[in-house]
Amino acid sequence: MAGAFVLLLPFLFPSLFTSLSHASPSMLSEWNAPKPRHSRLLKSALQRQTLNEQQLWMPLASQGWKTCAESDTTSTLPEKSQGYIQVFLDGGLNQQRMGICDAVAVAKILNATLVIPHLEVNPVWQDSSTFMDIFDVDHFINVLKDDISIVKELPDDFYWSTREYYATAIRANRVKTAPIHASANWYMENVSPILQSYGIAAIAPFSHRLAFDNMPKDIQRLRCKVNFQALVFVPHIRALGDALVSRLKYLPSESESSTNYLKDVTDSRIQQGNGKFVVLHLRFDKDMAAHSACDFGGGKAEKLALAKYRQVIWQGRVLNSQFTDEELRSQGRCPLTPEEIGLLLAALGFDNSTRLYLASHKVYGGEARISTLRSLFPLMEDKKSLASSEERARIKGKASLLAALDYYVGMHSDIFISASPGNMHNAVEGHRTYLNLKTVRPNMALLGPLFLNKSLTWPEFQEAVVEGHENRQGQLRLRKPEQSIYTYPVPDCMCNA
Repeated sequence: MAGAFVLLLPFLFPSLFTSLSHASPSMLSEWNAPKPRHSRLLKSALQRQTLNEQQLWMPLASQGWKTCAESDTTSTLPEKSQGYIQVFLDGGLNQQRMGICDAVAVAKILNATLVIPHLEVNPVWQDSSTFMDIFDVDHFINVLKDDISIVKELPDDFYWSTREYYATAIRANRVKTAPIHASANWYMENVSPILQSYGIAAIAPFSHRLAFDNMPKDIQRLRCKVNFQALVFVPHIRALGDALVSRLKYLPSESESSTNYLKDVTDSRIQQGNGKFVVLHLRFDKDMAAHSACDFGGGKAEKLALAKYRQVIWQGRVLNSQFTDEELRSQGRCPLTPEEIGLLLAALGFDNSTRLYLASHKVYGGEARISTLRSLFPLMEDKKSLASSEERARIKGKASLLAALDYYVGMHSDIFISASPGNMHNAVEGHRTYLNLKTVRPNMALLGPLFLNKSLTWPEFQEAVVEGHENRQGQLRLRKPEQSIYTYPVPDCMCNA
């Protein structure tokens, strides 16, 4: 009876579980902590020997492409601005980042003045951080001063042009019909007349409203310039990021506190660490777990919790998959669990002395889900373990700033790996490609069948993983039609060496 009552709880008290889904990892999954699903591989991995360690950490060789010289991106301001462009950006930090780059490009296409973009409050994370809370606005304006005019606020004549103004009624100067991946000509034909009539055009929604193909070369280069040069985080994020990177690279001496904010790195401290670390973006939150419809080993309680979450968040728009869990995994369509990403890293040659930084907001299942990964990599760190509560005070509860800190640390790591594709993965991978830095892309199509094979030995698993990731460690990939220049910066953002 007691067991049946537990299973019925989400249906008897739906409001309780709705609030819990936003406040913490699933309580149900913690009541039934998942056990390791690959015990044989895990046992061998815990006893593993390091292979090819020197090659593992070796930086990427030059691949024939480099960042373009400044002379290749020369630009001039128009004699007269055609009006003001406002954009309203939703999504998480990295989706907003891409929208900012596109907004600059649209302003250039229209010879308009860009108002610093408005970032909408994320409905999941409830973060109200503004552009100026996240990005160094003065740096942003200065880097682009020869390309477009940018203002922090509208002049008094346009005081009425606010988000609230556009939310209450249909407005003639609001552009609501911009198609996904609109062309430059579309903006000239549809938005330029609004600028001429009203002096201002507000585009909402705006995300993904500019095409990646058939764009003038100078517009493409400008988007790259925004993404890779103009957008830098505010000083306190960079300062805290530098402190975390220092602590990851250089083990502190016994007399030093690892959370002594911005303590200078001394020569003696440099000698104590190997100076190398990996950033793992563990994208395993409740949204992803529920949306995937995969089984993650938490039993019936977890399945019911995820089914309830799907209904609450997506109101039936995301249903249980028509495929079985085994079919989904064989197709490589299930997110890697912390246990599985740990086995992947171990098979690639990382050992229990590897310094690992965990970049994540919340992991579904909490510490119970992470424990297997931690057993493989006992030197695993995160924001809480590396920084004091005082240091984290300015970013506490602010998902965008937490993500910005992880992004910054990820850009300064020797190796970056993301457990599953997503906006953070795409943004960091593209940025690291631009700088020719090593980034491991998990081969999901390979790993799914490997994890389903319960008779596979550790040597067989390791051989398959190493072979299947030889060309997935930062090797350049030319952008294909319709692909993002922010994920694939070659050839639009780079020049032949």
